[in-house]
Amino acid sequence: MPTIRPATAADLPRLHPVVERAYRGDSARQGWTHEADLLSNTRTDLATLATLVDGDSRLLIALDGDTILGCVNIASRGDSLAYLGLLCVDPALQAGGIGKQLIAAAEATARETLAATRIEMTVIDQRVELIAWYERHGYTRSGETRPFPVPIDPPLTMAVLTKPLFDQQQLP
Repeated sequence: MPTIRPATAADLPRLHPVVERAYRGDSARQGWTHEADLLSNTRTDLATLATLVDGDSRLLIALDGDTILGCVNIASRGDSLAYLGLLCVDPALQAGGIGKQLIAAAEATARETLAATRIEMTVIDQRVELIAWYERHGYTRSGETRPFPVPIDPPLTMAVLTKPLFDQQQLP
């Protein structure tokens, strides 16, 4: 079972290649959830990752010893709303439960650290299999769509998924 903890600035040079492998290029195609067939540019950079480790955002990483297996970002959007993004697992390790563990850690962080009662995320609407995976984990389509954050041609649309967050002690 991996260890999940907040990332530090020192982790980012080792994390960045994992993110790129998971989202883009031929290496991403080893896994089942990637954007390699839709996008060819880089997913992120070190400067952007650095903005996710401070303030109203937490970047959580899954580790096996010193090896980074994946990550997830959870950020406050105010009004008891958290945003989940950048969920990824090294493509060679996908479908092994690490993503599920990262989501659980992100949701706990949203509740306990950010005082969120609900969470949202955006997923490229063409990624039907990924949306179905999130739906199996309690997320539902809100009916809202947003434009992809970077202008591309042809344009992509993001589906907004939401989930209420309950205190685990309140569940029956």
